[in-house]
Amino acid sequence: MTSERIKEAALQLFTRNGYDGAPLSEIAAAVGIKTPSIYAHFKSKDDLFLAVMKDCLTEHNRRMQELISQLDGLPVWEKLRTILEGGSDSYLLGHEQVTFLKRAMLFPPAALEEQLRAQFVGSEEVMHTALDKIFEEGMGSEQIRRESLDNLRASFYCVMDGLFLQNYYYRREDWKAKLDAVWLIFWKGICHPKHNQA
Repeated sequence: MTSERIKEAALQLFTRNGYDGAPLSEIAAAVGIKTPSIYAHFKSKDDLFLAVMKDCLTEHNRRMQELISQLDGLPVWEKLRTILEGGSDSYLLGHEQVTFLKRAMLFPPAALEEQLRAQFVGSEEVMHTALDKIFEEGMGSEQIRRESLDNLRASFYCVMDGLFLQNYYYRREDWKAKLDAVWLIFWKGICHPKHNQA
């Protein structure tokens, strides 16, 4: 389908060159169509960029749901650790998609900044729901100390996002060591006094 091919080419060029460095003419050439043909599928370059963003977030949610479905029966700490590692490693996306996502959120086109932020925040529902369920389970079984779900979720996201960025700064083994250290401190910070081992 042409619209899918356009989005695939746009993903590659937006990821490599950024929004400003990827003219529609180059995207059209990569697909093998003329530039005006893009407008039969997307209203504008902005519309195309937002469509690529939506695809990345949809794929992230699909993979997150897949990961969450495998957590049944694990201890609370292991469920959280699994989500943290998977999410901070690559947001569960392939290299191109996660690089596009990072670039879009850290260096968004000025005109699209608010729309991109709204898309990203709106896409967090899957992880919100999963984390809330795990935190409630942990508090109910006295594995996690009583705290508001908003605060627990916010701290988890801050740790995950920090580790995500550090993944780009350090070698794999160094990043893994940081993940282990940060996880230990995070868990000690939220666990119930009766449970201080993970």
